Amino acid sequence: MNESTEGLFLGLISGTSMDGVDAALVRRRRGTVELVAANTTRYPPDLARTLVTASSGRGSCEELGALDVALGDCFAAAANALLAGAGVAADAVTAVGSHGQTLYHAPDAAYPFSLQIGDPNIIAARTGITTVADFRRRDLALGGQGAPLVPAFHHALFYSDSENRCVVNIGGIANITLLAKDGTRVTGFDTGPGNALLDQWAAAHLGKPFDEEGRWARTGHVLEMLLQQLANDPFFRRPPPKSTGREYFSPGWLRRQLEALTTPPSPADVQRTLCELTAQTIASAIDRFGPGDERVLLCGGGARNPVLAEAIAQALAPRPVTRTDDYGLQADWVEGCAFAWLAMRTINGQPGNLPAVTGAREAAVLGGVYAGRLE
Repeated sequence: MNESTEGLFLGLISGTSMDGVDAALVRRRRGTVELVAANTTRYPPDLARTLVTASSGRGSCEELGALDVALGDCFAAAANALLAGAGVAADAVTAVGSHGQTLYHAPDAAYPFSLQIGDPNIIAARTGITTVADFRRRDLALGGQGAPLVPAFHHALFYSDSENRCVVNIGGIANITLLAKDGTRVTGFDTGPGNALLDQWAAAHLGKPFDEEGRWARTGHVLEMLLQQLANDPFFRRPPPKSTGREYFSPGWLRRQLEALTTPPSPADVQRTLCELTAQTIASAIDRFGPGDERVLLCGGGARNPVLAEAIAQALAPRPVTRTDDYGLQADWVEGCAFAWLAMRTINGQPGNLPAVTGAREAAVLGGVYAGRLE
């Protein structure tokens, strides 16, 4: 295997927003990576609706099995489209790292589990590329949360010995990674809802998958009583390690909170309040566990929402808040690159989890390896 072949990895992820597949092609550079090309393949509307239904626990074993294959096809198509657009042959890529689509995350159940679908056998067969998948369950088997897994990548890419940093990933669920400049252990955890509740509320009231640039939220007002009620959920007070998902912060969770109000609020006010909830819970977590002088780097889809970014900056002032774009990697592609990097770690027999983050008993090589096309 020559140097150029060894250096290329492809990451695939669909997050808790369940809106499509992000694909990122990266080149290995001194233990970390640089982005070569990236794209997003949106799920067809019917498939997206089916995923939301399945994630709520509805659907038969037959339907779940079919959905697993359908998602595998989507992930493989996203990988092949990215390679075609970049003019890169499949045999130039060492491995694909596929996060899959999380349907349910239950690390604190009697039998802890995290369910990702998107059959990696399909990806390996359709692309011809060795595929690494099922990253979370080894960490769970070692007593960890199985999430978040991106802090190890955040450390590899964004650590600085001259300033404390905090990387904030705002997907459907938000998580933070604290990077101390003195090189002490990396810490990170899920802080609560990111975009998931915002997107679900926008879909219900605007008929759109998300509130573009937060324009609708900007027309509303923060309802302090509702904000306090939402922020009083016990999850926010739990110490790390901790992780969560849309099975907890679900439309049902929000509906129960709203039903407790004496006067129904306007939908725009709810949207604005949900923005503030995401911002305040992120800021509260950083205040509680960070040293207090961090530079905050935003990534994930929520980093592009100006209302949300402004609320986070205001809550964390005077700490500087910027996007990861200014530090070498566009905010939209950090997670896709992270799973390419995790595949690189697995292929090289290196651990991918951080026990200080997930609570696992030990570091471990993550995922299963599905061989690509035989030469």
